[in-house]
Amino acid sequence: MQAVPSELQAAPAERAPTAIAARVHQAVKVYGAGDTEVRALDDVTVEIPKQRFTAIMGPSGSGKSTLLHCLAGLDTLTSGKVFVGDVELGELSDKQLTLLRRDRIGFVFQAYNLVPTLDALENITLPMLLAGRKADSEWLDLVIDTTGLRSRLTHRPSELSGGQQQRVAVARALASRPEVIFADEPTGNLDSRSGAEILAFMQHAVSDLGQTIVMVTHDPIAAGYADSVLFLADGRVVGEMDDPNAPRVLERLKALGS
Repeated sequence: MQAVPSELQAAPAERAPTAIAARVHQAVKVYGAGDTEVRALDDVTVEIPKQRFTAIMGPSGSGKSTLLHCLAGLDTLTSGKVFVGDVELGELSDKQLTLLRRDRIGFVFQAYNLVPTLDALENITLPMLLAGRKADSEWLDLVIDTTGLRSRLTHRPSELSGGQQQRVAVARALASRPEVIFADEPTGNLDSRSGAEILAFMQHAVSDLGQTIVMVTHDPIAAGYADSVLFLADGRVVGEMDDPNAPRVLERLKALGS
């Protein structure tokens, strides 16, 4: 991966830690009913600050992926409210919600979800093409160069390594300059070196490009790249950690029984 341009390092984006990118209020998510009922989220209130890298962690079944999906508008709450910026998702029609996800949210998943017949550049710009918007060429160039994809733009996914495919997926999420990017186990299919490269880029995207990223991960090393970690257990928020590192995160997870 190429180094972040020196001009970006010299002039990092202004941070606004008190501004909120997304939030849930008294969020409850129930699956099933009766004896099979599962309360995935149990009265969760969380605020995601802008221009910060937030990790969400917890034991298996803690509700971390459910929280991410509800914040991103990919799933609906049983009760409570979820906002992206000042827009309450529960008040939107299906069409309005689709447009909000397309125009204001970026997604990165464990599976790269690239179109196999398109090259890297076409995959990166596809969401904007579908939205009928022209890419900001200066921003797109910056994203491509920062991810180190310049020499791979004409390659199709089958011609790229797993790490390179995930770089394309991250660049695609960033290309439209969304208000917030949601990443669900983005390094889960990568080796440690490729995963570290993706995490370092996501870190730079926040600190130097002014993006907001929310990442679910089970990996304490991955969480160490974030500005803060939110811990869940049994569908509830049970703690937060600022300036995390892998040993501290691992210790907290062990206490939660992860």
